[in-house]
Amino acid sequence: MSKVILTDIEGTTSSIAFVKQVLFPYARQALPAFVRRHGQEPEVRRWLDAAALDIGGVVSDHCIVELLQQWIDEDRKHTALKALQGMIWRSGYAHAAFHAHMYPDASTQLQAWHAKGHLLYVYSSGSVAAQRLFFAHTAAGDLSVLFAGFFDTEMGGKREPQSYRNILSEIDSPASNVVFLSDVVEELDAAREAGIATVLIDRSEDYPQPRLGDSCHGHRRVTSFDALSTL
Repeated sequence: MSKVILTDIEGTTSSIAFVKQVLFPYARQALPAFVRRHGQEPEVRRWLDAAALDIGGVVSDHCIVELLQQWIDEDRKHTALKALQGMIWRSGYAHAAFHAHMYPDASTQLQAWHAKGHLLYVYSSGSVAAQRLFFAHTAAGDLSVLFAGFFDTEMGGKREPQSYRNILSEIDSPASNVVFLSDVVEELDAAREAGIATVLIDRSEDYPQPRLGDSCHGHRRVTSFDALSTL
């Protein structure tokens, strides 16, 4: 049976620095003008109102923008923020303001797994729209075609076992056939509780202090996708 490979993005396939130093600042700067231009469009309004619920529900768009910018600074994993960021990043990718970073070993191995018939999925805190954009505009070309599907926090929080059970239901696969790749130990803990095999991606570029011994929580640890060719 072909394997199902579920992967995180930031710190796993791609650099944490790219997200924090390129994508987040771009969205932060673009937010005020984006909301002025598009704030009354139904899909944008939906997510602005969802964000406003956190501060009482009835506030000005200016206050919502300030809240969203604060969440960017805090790297808050709020579904409304992720959805709005995805819309803003679409413009940046379209105008070639940047290309998504991919570790070469990740792009090579993802293509090899796809060629072998393995099913590839993404589970990231970024919105599904942002994930598709990310993989469609990488320095290695359009990799979005490699994936059978994308999941975000509408499945639930990444540190909650039920989220992984929800994904298993969506992809109609037994947990025993799935492996989850992430750089976050607590996410791997949750996936393991749902019966999924796990691999900790511990890249020196993102984690100068290696996670070793007990800090791995018993998860298999690798430093690049090169070690996973025989998954």
